[in-house]
Amino acid sequence: MFSGLSKTDLEVVLDAMDSKFVQKGQRVISEGDSGNELYVVESGVLQCSKTFVSKSLIKYLKGGQDKHLRDYVAGEAFGELALLYGAPRAATIIAKTEAQLWVLDRYTFNHIVKGAAT
Repeated sequence: MFSGLSKTDLEVVLDAMDSKFVQKGQRVISEGDSGNELYVVESGVLQCSKTFVSKSLIKYLKGGQDKHLRDYVAGEAFGELALLYGAPRAATIIAKTEAQLWVLDRYTFNHIVKGAAT
């Protein structure tokens, strides 16, 4: 995602990111919420899951089933789809371990990252 940035733009992005520590079991993103940040994992493991609703009315009334999609580890990013497309969060992210994240807000993302891509 950041590979197309110049060294100067990359330094601006890094300077604009905030550090965030999350505890094991802490929810970082909730499926369906609006999103204003993307996250880069410095350390730890975060679980990504999505609720799938069965066509069966009985299962639907129970709220559907969460399905594990993947784990995020150091060096990986998540949450960018909400920034790119303005869509609600597509999945829920919960820390499986304590984790150190870097957070990039929508304003910086739009003005630096998207600007450099055009």
